[in-house]
Amino acid sequence: MVSTSGTVDEYIAALPDDVRVIMRGIRRTIRDAAPGVEERISYAMPTFVLDGLPLVHVAAWKKHIGIYPLPELEGSLAAEVAPYRGAKDAMQLPLREPIPYGLVGRVVAVLVERRAAGL
Repeated sequence: MVSTSGTVDEYIAALPDDVRVIMRGIRRTIRDAAPGVEERISYAMPTFVLDGLPLVHVAAWKKHIGIYPLPELEGSLAAEVAPYRGAKDAMQLPLREPIPYGLVGRVVAVLVERRAAGL
């Protein structure tokens, strides 16, 4: 689903009803895991910005939600994310399966921790 939206609200509003509900949940999950995050459209997708730099991008596609970038993770979190790795640096959440919002929140929390550590 390619978007020409100017805001994250417009991007989400343009999605089909079922996908809109999922994107709202992912948005809420990201905002809970990254207090103070700002939103904008970048690369035609919702981008969550922390400390002036992109933290994570989210895009709705025909069959999945993509979350980018997804760095190498460690331990049990890496094992939990492995089934959703669509590419080396992306997480693909199939629309026909339950969305693992808790896992998304934990991944975003790691991204926030890495940002705070200067990584």
